[in-house]
Amino acid sequence: MPQLLHDDTFRRLCRGRDLLATEYQSRVLLEQAAREACLSEFHFHRLFRATFGETPHEFLTRLRMDRARQMLASESSVTDVCFEIGYGSLGSFSSKFRAQFGRSPVEFQREVRRIFGYSAPWHILMVPTCFSFVGGIEHHPIKTNIE
Repeated sequence: MPQLLHDDTFRRLCRGRDLLATEYQSRVLLEQAAREACLSEFHFHRLFRATFGETPHEFLTRLRMDRARQMLASESSVTDVCFEIGYGSLGSFSSKFRAQFGRSPVEFQREVRRIFGYSAPWHILMVPTCFSFVGGIEHHPIKTNIE
């Protein structure tokens, strides 16, 4: 079990995480996030993983993939999604998406269209990954009429 962080260290770590979250589309370097937290890269990485349960890279990948699913569900093209979320290669984006969700971005988009239709007036909400761990639910879009 990880030891508790001092409040100041936790706040600084959160600042680094917030920088990563804000800049998830760009190439934020571990060095920049560590500098924001006033920690060395090694300590930032180690404390980030111990505190949040994932590495900074895993955190960024999760944010990007969650955003990709939202964009694909809202009928953006796979290519547009790839570049919008910060990937420079369609192949690496597709491979990462398949590894994360068990299907390619195109297959995911087809499934969403099959279930909800091409121009359904529904807003498609995504259950955040962190909530899916709580109840053991899978990553599926939810159809709702809420604006």
